[in-house]
Amino acid sequence: MSRVSRLRALAVTAVLALGAAVLPATAALAANIAANPGFESGLSGWTCASGSRTVTSPVHGGAAALEATPAGSDFARCSQAVRVKPSSSYTLSAWVRGNYVFLGALGTGTTDVSTWGAPGAAWTQLTTAFTTGAATTSVTVYVNGWYGTGAYNADDLVLDGPAGDGGGTQVPAVPTGLAVTATTSSTVSLSWSASSGATGYGLYRDGTRVATPAGTTYTATGLTSGTAYRFSVSASNAAGESARSAEVTGTPTTGPPPSGTLPKRVLVGYLHASFANGSGYIRMSDVPNAWDVIDLAFGEPTSVTSGDIRFNRCPSGECPNVESDADFAAAVRAKQAAGKKVLISIGGQNGQVQLTTTAARDTFVTSVAAIIDRYGLDGLDIDFEGHSLSLNPGDTDFRNPTTPVVVNLIAALRTLKARYGSKFVLTMAPETFFVQLGYQFYGTGTGGADQRSGSYLPVIHALRDSLTLLHVQDYNSGPITGLDNQWHTMGAADFHVAMTDMLLAGFPVQGNAANFFPALRPDQVAIGLPAAPYAGNGFTTVGEVQKAFDCLAKGTNCGSYRPRGVYPSLRGLMTWSINWDRYNGSEFSLSHRAYLNALP
Repeated sequence: MSRVSRLRALAVTAVLALGAAVLPATAALAANIAANPGFESGLSGWTCASGSRTVTSPVHGGAAALEATPAGSDFARCSQAVRVKPSSSYTLSAWVRGNYVFLGALGTGTTDVSTWGAPGAAWTQLTTAFTTGAATTSVTVYVNGWYGTGAYNADDLVLDGPAGDGGGTQVPAVPTGLAVTATTSSTVSLSWSASSGATGYGLYRDGTRVATPAGTTYTATGLTSGTAYRFSVSASNAAGESARSAEVTGTPTTGPPPSGTLPKRVLVGYLHASFANGSGYIRMSDVPNAWDVIDLAFGEPTSVTSGDIRFNRCPSGECPNVESDADFAAAVRAKQAAGKKVLISIGGQNGQVQLTTTAARDTFVTSVAAIIDRYGLDGLDIDFEGHSLSLNPGDTDFRNPTTPVVVNLIAALRTLKARYGSKFVLTMAPETFFVQLGYQFYGTGTGGADQRSGSYLPVIHALRDSLTLLHVQDYNSGPITGLDNQWHTMGAADFHVAMTDMLLAGFPVQGNAANFFPALRPDQVAIGLPAAPYAGNGFTTVGEVQKAFDCLAKGTNCGSYRPRGVYPSLRGLMTWSINWDRYNGSEFSLSHRAYLNALP
């Protein structure tokens, strides 16, 4: 949270981090039951993404080959349904070239398979194998590239194994429009658009088929409260099963949050308690009733690595109307009696905190607890910015961090949570650089990226069961790539929808599907915004903010970005700051309090 307006420009390029081996070329296979395997008859027999074509150069064999270019959120897949025999073994191979190329089979009835390579300009053969299920009569084989990695070529695809019975209709198209429509403590309800020619659908949860609904709705039951589940759907008929749709994430609701007690919809505001910042000092007793959570800005360290946090209230020379310490404490108690939560926020732009040692960790716990106890506060907000958090080289798994400043912060927060119990309110206000940028870059793991990239992710993940609210700062940000693999720029509804959707759907860290950051519950998430144009870069008008909230919470009023689900229990809005809001005529609190109160 900046004391002055600032813009952190990010110049990043998309890099996909994957790990697999390309298999060496093998001898020609004995049989091939795929149709038009060398694309000699154009795209006949194949269902391909828009823009796919056949070319006469480069080719691996014959006179033609496939060329397809991923664009936007599409990875340029070409697929074909092939009739097979149940309980039979098959080998699938193809010759490919390009930056990243994937080969696989869906609807096998056992374990769907895939392999990939990064052969560059040289033709390389990919190979995988599978066994069909006892009732499987059709599988879908496919080849595709990857988001933003340029054109690829494929040729001479071979599916070697016994041919199935002929006849049947064309396999239906992949279903679209999959969305979460409702959740309870143990269920997630979904719907999707009908696929022409489909006689049924396959519903997959976390990669495993769990149901075969005849219609276009399904409710998953028996789920664990607070756990994120990934869903996709396929369409089927007598000819076989389509490829699966894009995944959406659904999380059963859990009733009251695991730490602290907040209203269903909240406004969170930072109060300039230790400085005036040109916007004027507001006494605690004068904070408007619109605010549910009041973050005292800021507790700061005596030195960057000491861990010794001090909260010094604004001096009278800077804030002539500052109240006495006793009046301040009494006003805190009065706000709490009215149902408000008052937290100490640690860090901010000037408060760099690096817990490099266990001694600093323990001092942090002791000093923060002393502030909380002195004023009887409800909890703690972590607003680490600048160089407070970073990841050491080799620290690549957000689930098992090794960097001391990260490990020690996690341990300190767990200790404070244990000390104060279930009513302790824990919130975090990272910048997009430290969270959503992790979709592309995580520490130094991608081509020499900034070691701070995504460095909040291990902290959020480790504390997700104790976290009351995460309100990422959707301002003072450079362009960030969303789940649609498009750049999004602050200041408009689509930016807030895209950034929030990443938190509520989860995302593969550094593009690695095996390193997936799980979704947070919607009631744990609020959108962070500047209260006025002079409060921070990326100011968003009232109309655009409410448009974004409509899209996320109601599935209406969406712009070009469509979120992966609908999140009715999205918690609310955060702003920097209460002071700047009053300076701006209270536009933020008056407009958004009324909007949130009107939501179901």
